[in-house]
Amino acid sequence: MPMLVKRKKGEDTGGDKENGLGTGSKQGYFSDSQWIRLLVQVFFLAIILWTGYRFYGFVSYYQNHQEAAMVQRPPGVEGFLPISSLMGLKYWILSGDFNTIHPAGMVLFALFLLIALLMKKGFCGWICPIGFLSEYLWKAGRKVFGRNFMLPRWADYPLRSLKYLLMIFFVWAVITMNLSDLKDFLYGSYNKVADVKMLYFFTQMTTLTFWVLIVLMVLSLFVKNFWCRYLCPYGALLGFVSIFSPLKITRNPETCTGCAECSHACPSNIRVHQKQRIRSDECMSCYACVDACPEPDTLKMRTSKKSKLSLPAWAYAAIIVGLFLLFTGVARLTGHWHNSIPPTEYHQLINNANNPDLQH
Repeated sequence: MPMLVKRKKGEDTGGDKENGLGTGSKQGYFSDSQWIRLLVQVFFLAIILWTGYRFYGFVSYYQNHQEAAMVQRPPGVEGFLPISSLMGLKYWILSGDFNTIHPAGMVLFALFLLIALLMKKGFCGWICPIGFLSEYLWKAGRKVFGRNFMLPRWADYPLRSLKYLLMIFFVWAVITMNLSDLKDFLYGSYNKVADVKMLYFFTQMTTLTFWVLIVLMVLSLFVKNFWCRYLCPYGALLGFVSIFSPLKITRNPETCTGCAECSHACPSNIRVHQKQRIRSDECMSCYACVDACPEPDTLKMRTSKKSKLSLPAWAYAAIIVGLFLLFTGVARLTGHWHNSIPPTEYHQLINNANNPDLQH
């Protein structure tokens, strides 16, 4: 029988009494695995920021040739077009035609699905810039206000369903499209300029958009990963796929003392100390629970309950980065990275992106 360890009176649990979960581990420093994860997050954030900077320069060139230098379009920007990528993936599977309008988007979308299938929601916990920002917002909120808050179950469960309703809406819309409709959309003018419209969402932000973003950021200070937990349809899709992943955080009940440090450290508020295998769609493979566990070899990332082999954080990070380099490298070598839109067409599309004819 594992020994249950009681917390001393007044010891900080930082959590919600109703749910018995805390705001995080008592550690005031990064463990080795969290340093590794931070390095990977910063690596991908640097790529994303550089891609955004280059794409802004690319669009600026076509808007005004005389005031901006020619910048080659960075294909990685297509990673922010998951709906178009899902359409392209379906069209490719059914027709054999690899979409040439946003090929890099399809490659990245397939990569993130594969990561979810093999390694849980590694995209959310190790790559996604929104997840990275959300994490440090709630950590800042905890530092400033002394704690984070968890909504009661009667509110938490219905709100969590919102992202799945959004996911079902988008996935069903794509599933019900026939090949002709898919082709018309994929090779249509709107899809060709969808990445530019995404840029304009930020550079030509409306007052409503600005305040919605501010509200989401404020909520993220108080509630861990508010956007990710309740509203992100992309995360919902990856979470659903991750249920089938063989890799899961696995607890050894024979060495577990029931101290619940793992559950207090979990940013997704999963009751890790009560489960032998973490199958939750909310698990982002962040290794926070593993780091918080005071008992050696009690929490590990394993392929099964009985497996003696575990995957340490450094190996997880190496696989994530390795898969990214492999997929993008092969796409470049095989000509499935850069799109086929000629400069003359880009000039016309970009300068007419706000016209009603290019609205969807």
